[in-house]
Amino acid sequence: MSTDPKNERRSRKVTTRSLRSMKEQREPISSLTAYDYLTAELLDQAGIDMILVGDSAGMVVQGLETTVGVTLEQMLYHCQVVTRGVERALVVGDMPFMSYQVNADEALRNAGRMIKESGVEAVKLEGGEKLCETVRRIVDVGIPVMGHLGLTPQSIHKFGTYQVRATEPEEAAQLRRDALALEAAGAFAVVIEKVPATLATEISQALAIPVIGIGAGIGCDGQILVTHDMLGLYNRFHPRFVRRYAELGRDTLAAFARYRADVKTREFPGPEESY
Repeated sequence: MSTDPKNERRSRKVTTRSLRSMKEQREPISSLTAYDYLTAELLDQAGIDMILVGDSAGMVVQGLETTVGVTLEQMLYHCQVVTRGVERALVVGDMPFMSYQVNADEALRNAGRMIKESGVEAVKLEGGEKLCETVRRIVDVGIPVMGHLGLTPQSIHKFGTYQVRATEPEEAAQLRRDALALEAAGAFAVVIEKVPATLATEISQALAIPVIGIGAGIGCDGQILVTHDMLGLYNRFHPRFVRRYAELGRDTLAAFARYRADVKTREFPGPEESY
């Protein structure tokens, strides 16, 4: 057994309490998305702290234009296969559009299904002050909730654009109120997407709970990206806040083309690949 404290810490199960401790110790929180077993297993082996089963599956897996069309049953499926591949990371499941907005009772039932049927350890909801009654109801029965503010993709038809949010004083003030309200309602963390870095830093410093940024600068307590974006697999657009750590889309396309050429020219299979 390793006596290296760093290795021991990496092997421990990450919980909502772990994330709070990481913020207190100023240890940045790493988070990425997963929608399938193999990706989840690799993220866990890499030591990623938190895995979000995002409704971004609608775009990068299903080919939809937005996340709005993703259903609860589809999210339950993605969450089920992801949790099978994870031992250490905290797994959070996105609650899809209209699974929690109707009323708190329905939101509670659906959050309960996410936990019981898929094995995720927390759920994520988009919205601020207006959603806090719902957050309290869910948290009160023992289900951890992560909030999501700033650019909220489920509201894209309302926004009409994916541009940066909270650049005007009024919207920035509301974002501050929303973040504090979510903390007061019992949320264990908040994702802040595509807002000015100075505002995200201010909110991170104001909250005791972790603030996870995506396109919100270095001052957040952690960072999250869509895995397909950072691997270069999703090429419909390339947001400024995404750093490409690989170009798997390009490399995969080239591999498919080489395979086709080898089949067409009878170069594959060779003697070593035959029985």
